[in-house]
Amino acid sequence: MNGGSIPDGRRQYAGQLTPPDPPFTPAERRIVDTLRTPAAVQGWLNRLPYNTERGGGTQRTFRGVVRHGMAHCMEAALSAATILEQHGYPPLVMSLESIDQLDHVIFVYRGPRGWGSIARSRDPGLHGRKPVFRRLRDLALSYVDPYVDLTGGVRGYGVADLQALMGSYDWRLSPKNVWAVEQALMGGADPATAAAHAHEGTAPPDDAFASAEYRRALVKVLVERALEEAIE
Repeated sequence: MNGGSIPDGRRQYAGQLTPPDPPFTPAERRIVDTLRTPAAVQGWLNRLPYNTERGGGTQRTFRGVVRHGMAHCMEAALSAATILEQHGYPPLVMSLESIDQLDHVIFVYRGPRGWGSIARSRDPGLHGRKPVFRRLRDLALSYVDPYVDLTGGVRGYGVADLQALMGSYDWRLSPKNVWAVEQALMGGADPATAAAHAHEGTAPPDDAFASAEYRRALVKVLVERALEEAIE
């Protein structure tokens, strides 16, 4: 990922890194192949009923969202990350910490004009943002006003690359609740730590232009640089 030169903030698969190839079902694959842009994914999520967790708390992956046909904020962020990762977008999520502990998790991406987000909430004011924010901090601040009510308000935010943060943990398609993702996001990860694991699950080629080892090392440098620039 190179925040300065890669169009739409996409990971440098032209490096040549390829996105993971999860075992999607035919129904899941159709959704992934159809929803090729952030706007398309946001539209799909908007059409789903909001998951109010009436039967008890849930933390579903993309597979669970497709199966149950509903999503809350974390489930929407995981689904967006799973879908758009297949189209070259890094699986980046932002966690907005609230005073009343009703934290909001969103998928973030970089477009030609800046950072944007995909999100689902019971409050439309907390849905996604167009990619026009110069820094991730500016994007986070855009959620402050609609978030504030008599009991709540944003008091901090954090950004993580799910691939780097979760390693081999199946946050994409597990049929079970993935509570570990929420726990990991609460702990957070600094850019250097995230970058150190960014190459995991990739298979860069070894050819006349560059070795596979060099390309893996390049991923670490580019991811760390982009995250640091975005957070500044």
